[in-house]
Amino acid sequence: MVQTAVFTLFLQAGWAALIPDVRARIAKDDFAQAEKLIGDYRKQNGVTPEMLEALSWLGRGALAQKRYQQADQYSDQTRKLCLEQLNKQGLDDERHLPIALGASIEVHGHALAGQGRLGEAVMFLETELDRWRNTSIRTRIQKNIHLLRLEGKTPPALETAEWLGPKPPSPAGLKGKPVLLFFWAHWCGDCKYQAPILAEIKAKYGPKGLVLLGPTQCYGYVARGEDAPPEKEKPYIEEVRQKYYAALPDMPAPLSQENFKIYGASTTPTLVLLDKKGVVRMYHPGKMPYEELAPKIEEALR
Repeated sequence: MVQTAVFTLFLQAGWAALIPDVRARIAKDDFAQAEKLIGDYRKQNGVTPEMLEALSWLGRGALAQKRYQQADQYSDQTRKLCLEQLNKQGLDDERHLPIALGASIEVHGHALAGQGRLGEAVMFLETELDRWRNTSIRTRIQKNIHLLRLEGKTPPALETAEWLGPKPPSPAGLKGKPVLLFFWAHWCGDCKYQAPILAEIKAKYGPKGLVLLGPTQCYGYVARGEDAPPEKEKPYIEEVRQKYYAALPDMPAPLSQENFKIYGASTTPTLVLLDKKGVVRMYHPGKMPYEELAPKIEEALR
């Protein structure tokens, strides 16, 4: 029995790198080898959340190369197996299953849009949003709806009842001004990378009317992943704000999880730019260099 236990641990250790190994094969456009890795794992371990996350990367890889039909095949397979897995566990019982299911929904939506079926894509994503509204993947699905259709439209209203830093301006105080929303998280390295870029943007375009708002939220933990209730996490977020965002002292930071959900800010940072009429001109999950962001600001100021 000891030998069996040791052998089992050896196998588990060997499969620990399944997801990064699959991603590495996809990066080399070696989908056949990536499929083999997943198939071998499945023969040994059956369908697991880890296997499903690895499978979801096949769909994401094909989508990135605009091989829409192939991406759809992978996403359909992933989503079917995820739904079967939900007969055994809750979606948010661990971290791999929601990543896999969320990715399969994302890939299918964008594969439809990439094939000229935008209306069908949005309808599918909205249906999935309603289905999974009370789970962790709500924000991710909302992000993908916004990626397909938010630009050119009026954005959702921000919750500003609670904040860090200066008090957020009222909607009336923003009228006629371009607004840059910077969704950030206290643990996010890319957000800290963005801070000096935003300081440069604010220095140049603030005198021309640009308003910068930095929505954030509680995540339930502080430094080193230590669990923390809001009354402990909020002071910690303020410490992070003062340390890493000192160059943005006049940036109000509305504090609300709902803001992240309605804006689909599952990626941090997420940057959203509104023009003088309050219309979204840019919705950008991820960090953004000055050279790309500044021209967008220039356009919003016109």
